[in-house]
Amino acid sequence: MMVEKIDKPVPRVKRAVAKTAAKTPKARAAKRSITVPYTAEDIAEIFWRFQVQRPEPESELEYSNAFTLLVAVVLSAQATDAGVNKATRGLFAAADTPEAMAALGEEAIREHIKTIGLYRNKAKNVAALSEALIARHEGAVPNDRAALEALPGVGRKTANVVLNVAFGEETLAVDTHIFRIGNRLHLAPGKTPDEVEDNLLRLIPQPYRRHAHHWLILHGRYVCKARKPVCEACVIADLCMAEVKTCDVPAALTPLPPGPPPSATAA
Repeated sequence: MMVEKIDKPVPRVKRAVAKTAAKTPKARAAKRSITVPYTAEDIAEIFWRFQVQRPEPESELEYSNAFTLLVAVVLSAQATDAGVNKATRGLFAAADTPEAMAALGEEAIREHIKTIGLYRNKAKNVAALSEALIARHEGAVPNDRAALEALPGVGRKTANVVLNVAFGEETLAVDTHIFRIGNRLHLAPGKTPDEVEDNLLRLIPQPYRRHAHHWLILHGRYVCKARKPVCEACVIADLCMAEVKTCDVPAALTPLPPGPPPSATAA
């Protein structure tokens, strides 16, 4: 089945991965050695198709404001979005601001989220970050990476999600799905999440950076799955360079409604 072409922007991107300044000779050498088996046109086509398929991708975590988003992302470490959503419905009904969460207390938070893995430590972090937001930021979630990463339980990935989803910044949080896709497709190979993140950000054309995070996560969750990719459902099957690919014919390129595909099961 051929992919139907429609009018689309032709972003100006460089072939493969552009060289950028690094802080150390070691980092510069690592960046110079990175190559990908795609042309700039291939890369632009890949992300254009993701855009056509999901014009306005959304997080599958349930939240109502920047604070509940922050808490949900902290709780999502080593847990599924569905599992987090099940636990946070009651939690957020009881407390959806740092002040209310701090008043709720660690013990009550723990009771709400005890179905989630690592819930004891996560409850401690949620209580502590709520106190920290009150003490340091007057109860507001900061639009600043350093300030976010200084909060209990918040690392680079969590900060990237909050900056992207809550504040619209062009950040890219590398979870297990994006790390797998970056390496499996040889799109942004890297030994660590930070390396994959850096390579993707230097590779993705400007028109597509805002939503690339969600496009790649959803593609990895529902199509390019960990155990076995569903290549017949892949809109970039003809462009993909993965050795495990089982199909060269791209799936029909049609917009999908928000949420998981009807027949999909999360990896």
